[in-house]
Amino acid sequence: MSVRTTTPAATAPHGSPSERLLKLTSRGVVHLILLAFGVAWIVPSLGLLATSFRSRADIAASGWWTTMNHLGALTINNYRTVLRSGDLPPPGFAENFINSFIITIPSTLLPIAIAALAAYAFVWMKFPFRNVLYLLVIALLIVPLQTTWVPVLKIFNSLQLTGTWLGIWLAHTAYGTPFAIFLLRNFFAELPGDIFESARVDGASDFAIFLRIVLPLSLPALASLAIFQFVWVWNDLMNALIYLQDAKKYPLTIGIQNLLGQYGNEWHLLAAGAFITMSVPLIIFFALQRYFVRGVTAGAVKG
Repeated sequence: MSVRTTTPAATAPHGSPSERLLKLTSRGVVHLILLAFGVAWIVPSLGLLATSFRSRADIAASGWWTTMNHLGALTINNYRTVLRSGDLPPPGFAENFINSFIITIPSTLLPIAIAALAAYAFVWMKFPFRNVLYLLVIALLIVPLQTTWVPVLKIFNSLQLTGTWLGIWLAHTAYGTPFAIFLLRNFFAELPGDIFESARVDGASDFAIFLRIVLPLSLPALASLAIFQFVWVWNDLMNALIYLQDAKKYPLTIGIQNLLGQYGNEWHLLAAGAFITMSVPLIIFFALQRYFVRGVTAGAVKG
């Protein structure tokens, strides 16, 4: 008489049918939700892009979804009109576009550089009150931005920084550095300590370790931080209004307001201006997207 035996591995090598169905359903639901979010974002963006190439008469005659039926009527004159300085109050939308780069690039690089050095010190260097200082940095994250405008503006006025590029760079650097330190500190804490010990045995200084080891290994986190900071500064309106107070130095966010004032009912021109404003952050995001998820999630569970 033989005894027939079965093992879990033989009967269900990949789990029971119900478990497999549950996993498949879970993945399918997640994919559907992500697809819904993607469609909800891309459809208005495509509508804005299509509208920016249509004439006023075409917009009045039909919806943007009929653009493919009238490809011959598309025109780039909307962008020419918007970017031509003579059509707008000074400094003009083209100058606003340049000003946005002048404001955003230093305001992105400065906090990243400062935060990277500070995060390395908080993780891999020992000095008095290290944890207390880090907690103070984290506490700055909960300070409402609006509460700082009046005192900072008074300081800027006393130092004659109001209306200068340096003033707006310092403001954005101060506002962006606490979050940057928080993000990079969590990422640096996950780097293997054996590498640093080996480098110190070979006589490398902390600054050499930072440049040759930490920065190359931290490229995903730095890219993620660059996206966050660049998009935040690029889309900023209130800080530019408060700290610049000079129409010749205003960025695109204020230039859009000028468009609304001059072309309030010209939807084709407003669409062109809006798409110019959003195009640069989109280019930055898609150029660095492969680092984005890795950089954001790498330090999410440690810190």
